[in-house]
Amino acid sequence: MSEIEFAYPKIFLLLLILVAPVVWYILRRRNTVATVQVASTKALEQLVPSYKSILAHVMFSLKIVALALLIIALARPQSSNNWENVSTQGIDIVLALDVSSSMLAQDLKPDRLRASKDVAVEFISGRRNDRIGLVVFSGESFTQCPLTTDHSVLINLFKDLQSGIIEDGTAIGVGLANAVKRLKDSEAISKVIILLTDGVNNQGVIDPITAAELAKTFGIRVYTIGVGTQGTAPYPVQDFFGRTVTRQMPVEIDEETLQQIADITDGKYYRAANNDKLRQIYQEIDKLEKSKINVKEFSRKEEEYLPFVLVAFCILLFEFITRKTLLRSIP
Repeated sequence: MSEIEFAYPKIFLLLLILVAPVVWYILRRRNTVATVQVASTKALEQLVPSYKSILAHVMFSLKIVALALLIIALARPQSSNNWENVSTQGIDIVLALDVSSSMLAQDLKPDRLRASKDVAVEFISGRRNDRIGLVVFSGESFTQCPLTTDHSVLINLFKDLQSGIIEDGTAIGVGLANAVKRLKDSEAISKVIILLTDGVNNQGVIDPITAAELAKTFGIRVYTIGVGTQGTAPYPVQDFFGRTVTRQMPVEIDEETLQQIADITDGKYYRAANNDKLRQIYQEIDKLEKSKINVKEFSRKEEEYLPFVLVAFCILLFEFITRKTLLRSIP
């Protein structure tokens, strides 16, 4: 429901100024001295006031109303919807994405990183009621986007992700712990981390299993995804002359650790060997049960002063025309 609010409510104090001309007008009418003397006023008491005398009072009242409307306009009336917490269906999700250099391998098309980004964007677009955040990791980890329902901002951040933005390596434990940090204070009944990597934990001060136990403590379920084909995968490297060439590199994914993380947190481990399989995995996760979260909704304020100004202008114009025509006095 829309309602009117005022940006400058103290302006209404100016309405008190209007009391002075009203009092002056009343006193002036009472103290008017007659210029014609008669022996008796009995005959005059039977006379009906002329329309001009009544109209004069009306014109004065209209001027007061017009001034009051202008003061209201100065207070800047605005229409808006109340801010309110609306209960909606959804879960809190943090996507923990590996952006190490190995994610440039081309067993997924055009490469693992871009394929993972594209499928994740599709996933985000289909869950409009969820709060979703993004954590990236390689040799270290940082939060790219905290939990938010503004998915357009999140998607734009996703599209700008590139390998090499942080120290290279694979710190799965640190990435998972950072994602847990984003979710630990969430009040949602269902809290989920989707961790995607293509390697083996080889950096970071936090062990992946320790991070998984931490997630379990806060009631967070972790779905792990190992990205990469079996055997070897084409990987772009520079040759002796500085040219980019493709060479077959072994695919090494610590599936045992990823399975343990999923088991500890009551999640599930998936292996994505190609684009279609990766998309199917996200579609399965998309069917997770939903819980209620609170979303603060609001609408932008709209200025509503113009109607008050227009009515005041029309009143003053009517008063001016009437005074110059019907109430015109002969000098």
